[in-house]
Amino acid sequence: MTRSLRTALMVAVVALPLAACAHGKSGTAKADLAASKVTTIGVNSYLWRASLDTLSFMPLVQTDSNGGVIVTDWYVNPQVPTERMKVTVSILDQDLRADAVRVAALREVNRGGQWVAAPVAAATTQKLEDIILTKARDLRRASIAG
Repeated sequence: MTRSLRTALMVAVVALPLAACAHGKSGTAKADLAASKVTTIGVNSYLWRASLDTLSFMPLVQTDSNGGVIVTDWYVNPQVPTERMKVTVSILDQDLRADAVRVAALREVNRGGQWVAAPVAAATTQKLEDIILTKARDLRRASIAG
């Protein structure tokens, strides 16, 4: 997905919930519930955008906003050139909930010119999930406050 297409998608995902805020403060409970639901894509828009933001430094191989799947290509951190990571984020629900996002990661290390599978610390995937959830909650708060 090109950067401009990804940016346009993120703008569209954010614009709809923000437009709903322009109707005043009446029905705040309904607006709050609606803000946590899906808008124009098949999964929670805040989790989707937060996932794209969180993984923006990695090359993307696949994005499916209806199925809620983001798959990155192998990423080599320039500061650790003998290690690479590949990440898959799955958004499992239309609601903004802690159990609605799952991160899976693969890690390989370069040994003698060959990439060899290596274990991923559980804390790594948990930290990515926490970052995504925090960003999604911040996006939701910002759209409701508007």
